Amino acid sequence: MAYQTAEDLLSLYDRAPLNRRYWVSFILLALITVLDFFDFFLIAFILAAIGPEWHLTYGQSALILYGGGIGAILGALVWGSLADVWGRKLQIVTGTLICAISAGLIGFLPTGAWGLLALLRILVGFGLAAAATPALTTVVEVTPTRFRTGVTSFYVVFASAGTLLASFTSAILLSWLGWRGVAMLGITPTIAGLLVWLFVPESVRWLTAKGRFVEARDEVARHLGLPRDRVPLPTTKPAAPPRASLAELYAKPRLFWQTVIIWGGSSTAVYGYYLWGPTIVALVLRVPVGQAAKYFVYVAGSAVIGKLLASVAAPVIGRRSLGVALAVLAAICLVAAGYYHGAVVAGFPLMVLLIAASAFFCEGGFSNLAPYTVEQYGVRLGARSAGLGQAANGVGKILGPLALALIAGSSNLVSPQATEDAVLPAFLFLSINMLLVALGFALLGVETHGRPIGLGDETATAIPVGAAGSPREASS
Repeated sequence: MAYQTAEDLLSLYDRAPLNRRYWVSFILLALITVLDFFDFFLIAFILAAIGPEWHLTYGQSALILYGGGIGAILGALVWGSLADVWGRKLQIVTGTLICAISAGLIGFLPTGAWGLLALLRILVGFGLAAAATPALTTVVEVTPTRFRTGVTSFYVVFASAGTLLASFTSAILLSWLGWRGVAMLGITPTIAGLLVWLFVPESVRWLTAKGRFVEARDEVARHLGLPRDRVPLPTTKPAAPPRASLAELYAKPRLFWQTVIIWGGSSTAVYGYYLWGPTIVALVLRVPVGQAAKYFVYVAGSAVIGKLLASVAAPVIGRRSLGVALAVLAAICLVAAGYYHGAVVAGFPLMVLLIAASAFFCEGGFSNLAPYTVEQYGVRLGARSAGLGQAANGVGKILGPLALALIAGSSNLVSPQATEDAVLPAFLFLSINMLLVALGFALLGVETHGRPIGLGDETATAIPVGAAGSPREASS
């Protein structure tokens, strides 16, 4: 079996069925995503509850919301780089612990400690991105090519499931447990992090790209239930193993700017209507915060349905065409939500229905674009490219709410009338972002459906087993 290549090993791995080992990893990584996003989005409902109690100004509320975005940018870039150097698994677990502990501590804050709340929100955002970046990369890398487009798009559904869980929890438990009790539930992702550490293996593609061929061969043998001697052991050392340099991402400027545009534009729209949404709906419609939270159960539910349908459509339509279509439809719905914000249909606010429709298309788009970035860049830059996307996502977490804050004014919590005046221009801004996403797919995108993920290392040097730089030595 001399002079076997990494492609021999990965070709065998890529022919594997979606067996029990695969689904255990998939389910645990999905659980991480659900609970981490649950932690992130709880603040929308907690802030609406504590704002009057703590007498928060508009600027203080905005800083609390923006903190998660700032943390997410740092977490995505730092942990994405470390995941390419040290592996996916360790970064998933440590990121989850940071997110969960920080979220749980919010429940213990003294009344009025908005500065500490903003700091903890930075850490929640940091941990969310630190875990989500390598988790997404892992799912893309371990899924066989023939299943990848549909299954990895389906994986992104669980981010919306976390949002839906936050909405349900707030609507049902906020009046019973109070905001502190609801915030303390943020510690639950620690359990999922422990399970990932115990049962999820390291990415075979990453091990191969790093030249850790013995570990990669052994994991493929376990995954397929084969004896080790029936699994190829590569004998070519990678010419350029994954590194931590973020500058390498710009070696492909077309992919770089496309990633920034489609992630940043989509997240600006989504986080704009999610993070200020409950407050705006409560003020514009003159309903209690609890009722606004119930309305956003419909929004989160619509987003889940949109992602489910996108995961079915992506293998049929292709990632690029689907990305254009979803972004254009989302832009139309966002404009309509701003224009008809005061209308009621059969006793139900039309604004809520149109925001739900926007979520259907916007987050259906996320289900398509999130794996798309990793697929384009390949394994060697996989976690860093996901980190670039998540960093742009973090900018959107700030830019979306900030746009609404600037349009409405920077005084204390604005009056219902002032908020109503700001709704149309704010939603028009969010719509423009989705049009930019459509252009990013149309002008800069390439189709990845059905194409195997490359290692990103086209050149390699043949080295006999046992020689200097052999597979076993390269794994050290």
